[in-house]
Amino acid sequence: MALMDIIKHRHSIRSYLDKPVERDKIMKCLEAARLAPSASNRQTARFIIVDEPGLKNQLCDEAFSGVFAVMKFPRKAPVIVAAVGETPGLAHRAGNIVLRTNFGLIDMGIAVEHFVLQADELGLGTCWLGLFDEGKVKRTLGIPGNKKVAALLTMGYFDEALALGEHNRNNLEGMSSFNGWKLA
Repeated sequence: MALMDIIKHRHSIRSYLDKPVERDKIMKCLEAARLAPSASNRQTARFIIVDEPGLKNQLCDEAFSGVFAVMKFPRKAPVIVAAVGETPGLAHRAGNIVLRTNFGLIDMGIAVEHFVLQADELGLGTCWLGLFDEGKVKRTLGIPGNKKVAALLTMGYFDEALALGEHNRNNLEGMSSFNGWKLA
C-alpha cells in the first residue's frame, strides 16, 4: 500500500477482535518507530509492549481508574503500548525553554506516528490515548519517575466493515497558504 493510501485508511480504532497480535508484526511497528527522525538524532523514544493478558488487565485497572474510568475500550485491546520519552539533558531543556518547544514530545509524536502507520499497513488498528493516570502506569510497568509516558496506544485486529468511514478533516484551503499567513 502506498503511504498516502495508508494515511487515508488509518483511523482511531476503539473496538477490537479477540485475536492476539503476532510478535513479528509488533517488531515491524517498533522498527518503524526506531527509524523515526529526532531532534539532534537523540533517539529518545522508548516503547513498552504489554501483551500478556494479566499484566494488560492490571495496567488497564490502574491507568483507567478514578477520573480516567471513562476509558472503557482499552481493556478489549489485545495489546497496550506505552510510549515513553527520556528526560532531556540540560542543553535540550534550555533549548526547549528558549524556543518554547518541547522537542522530546515532538520526537515522541513522530515515533508513535511511524508505529501507528506501520500497524495500519499490517492490518492492525490503533488508538492513541492521552487520557490515563501516568503515575499508575509508571508504577505498574516499573518506569522510572524521571521518564515521561507520552502516550498509550491500544492495538489489535478489528472489523474493518464496522470501523472505517470517512475522515472528517479540514479542507486544504482552510489549513494552508503559500508565502505568508492568508488563513481565516
